[in-house]
Amino acid sequence: MFSGIVEEAATIVALKPDQGNLHITMQCSFTNELKIDQSIAHNGVCLTVVSIDGETFTTTAIKETLERSNLGLLKAGDKVNLERSMLMNGRLDGHIVQGHVDMTARCTERKEADGSWYYTFEYAFDKEKAKQGYMTVEKGSVTVNGVSLTVCNSKDNSFQVAIIPFTFEHTNFHQIDKGSVVNLEFDIIGKYISKMMKYTL
Repeated sequence: MFSGIVEEAATIVALKPDQGNLHITMQCSFTNELKIDQSIAHNGVCLTVVSIDGETFTTTAIKETLERSNLGLLKAGDKVNLERSMLMNGRLDGHIVQGHVDMTARCTERKEADGSWYYTFEYAFDKEKAKQGYMTVEKGSVTVNGVSLTVCNSKDNSFQVAIIPFTFEHTNFHQIDKGSVVNLEFDIIGKYISKMMKYTL
């Protein structure tokens, strides 16, 4: 379980396809604190550490993950948002994030607003999936590339988020521009409510 509070934007140093899988090697400042089998969110995708070598570590994304997320679009030098799993004795600063990406979205606009940035994201609308909670609501929570954010201007197939300078600089949001593909995880609480309503109506 995660909270959507990114610890660091790590740099991709190597990508190695292996049949339908992809081995992703990254460099980050806390590699020496990691261990094999540890779960880390990568752009919001929960992956397992499979090897550690000096300042770098490697995870493996399977075919389904690559098809559902933006990890298959990564290139050497790209930044990936990292978050280690939650400590249960601390504050939940973001919201409950599972690390299970629901779908991707495309950035349709990025505009600066007095030192902050507004991003608009558009995704494929599916009425049946929306009934299951795969949607946003005004002032609700959404995870974009692993970052816990508050929704504004929520529509059927799009929404906006406001990014403060700290988040812009310390995550890979500074690399996101019009046309960029990002990972979305919709709010798990909304999914449960949608499921329960199905059986009570």
